[in-house]
Amino acid sequence: MPIPDLRWLENLLTAQGNRRYTGPHEESVTALEHALQCAQLAEWAHAPEPLVAAALLHDVGHLLVEDDPSGKRNDVHELLGCRLLERETPPEVTEPIRLHVAAKRYLCAVETGYHDLLSPASRHTLLLQGGPMSNDEAHAFARDRHGQAAVSLRRWDDLAKVSGRPTPPLAHYMQIVRRVARAR
Repeated sequence: MPIPDLRWLENLLTAQGNRRYTGPHEESVTALEHALQCAQLAEWAHAPEPLVAAALLHDVGHLLVEDDPSGKRNDVHELLGCRLLERETPPEVTEPIRLHVAAKRYLCAVETGYHDLLSPASRHTLLLQGGPMSNDEAHAFARDRHGQAAVSLRRWDDLAKVSGRPTPPLAHYMQIVRRVARAR
């Protein structure tokens, strides 16, 4: 089976990856730095390749929308990214991406102290994204077959915000994305 040509995706990450998350609180890393750090954390955790790909691509939806400097709207980036990638990658990539915002809401509901670990930007967006889950929502999330992968992705997402952290280059992770897409 031929390796899928995902240059459009690599070009998007390269062209838009220098963007920072804006709003009332700005993260200390660019979108690409964040993506690479997240993928590296997944790789260090010996995650399966589809989850490493999801870690790299989880915020690609942010690159598809205009920045909202006011920070007053939910950009539903997780849904945009999922739709962008669903033709190219399997559900083991797209579902953790779709659920990574819900995973933040879930962890805030079920894990004491988790909210306090969030960056100021993540705390702000949590409010826009619906706040902590209700008990019923949390129970439903816990039963989702991709819920645990989304929780892992969420934890890496939270940690992947270290300015200047060295990572492998984008080309390294794009090889993984291409293998996962080819296996689809």
